[in-house]
Amino acid sequence: MSATMQNEPVILRDDRDGVATLTLNRPKAFNALSKAVLTELERLIDALADDRSVRVVVLTGHGPAFSAGHDMKEMAAERTEAALTDLFSHCSRVMVKLTRLPQPVVARIDGIAAAAGCQLVAACDMAVCTEESRFATSGVKFGLFCATPAVALRRVMPQKAALEMLFTGDFIDAPEALRLGLVNQVVAKDALDGAVAGLASRIADKPFDVIALGKRAFYDEAGMGLEESYRHATGVIVGNATGPDFAEGVAAFAEKRKPAWPNG
Repeated sequence: MSATMQNEPVILRDDRDGVATLTLNRPKAFNALSKAVLTELERLIDALADDRSVRVVVLTGHGPAFSAGHDMKEMAAERTEAALTDLFSHCSRVMVKLTRLPQPVVARIDGIAAAAGCQLVAACDMAVCTEESRFATSGVKFGLFCATPAVALRRVMPQKAALEMLFTGDFIDAPEALRLGLVNQVVAKDALDGAVAGLASRIADKPFDVIALGKRAFYDEAGMGLEESYRHATGVIVGNATGPDFAEGVAAFAEKRKPAWPNG
């Protein structure tokens, strides 16, 4: 590997109009989630959590794959219990941080998303993919059940569909991923950037704090019973309704103008 390639960032960040795009940048390794990639992704997520200028995060991959999952060469080189516990715990921590990020996260997929790469898609709040994209939890074909990807997958897909992917390791195509709820939109390759930008722009003009509390409440309520969920949601919506953003929204509605959100 050349010195130039070694010095290239494993993830690129580009900020425009309130949207931060993070691009996995290991195209020759199919954007495998190496330890270096997970470390940098976690660093960027932590930085974004405190950046109110960013309203939406887009996560994508450079080259022919979104991500092929964990770096098999790294795993094979240090296959001890301690090393693997550290690796999978680190990956799980990154996935949780994506969910806890105040800003909505949109996966932009053009190519394959396999194993932990498929987990990464499922961990994002929304996903847009091309017609050529394919998805799999393929670890079982190599003797490794995708137990950690299953955590994210079962939260966005019907149980039996998730189990079929996990037990067979087979790829599903983009239309099937849409039908099962893994992605929000399937578009032609030349329409991908426009579709992602359109989705991001429809979110970016909303008040930061309202989107952040809504995302947090949505995921917090996932593990609650019905009555507890409604109690929790009532507290959230009352706090929102008595705050400055809703006051501005009501005033703007009455005055037939665009809201000027007080907190951005």
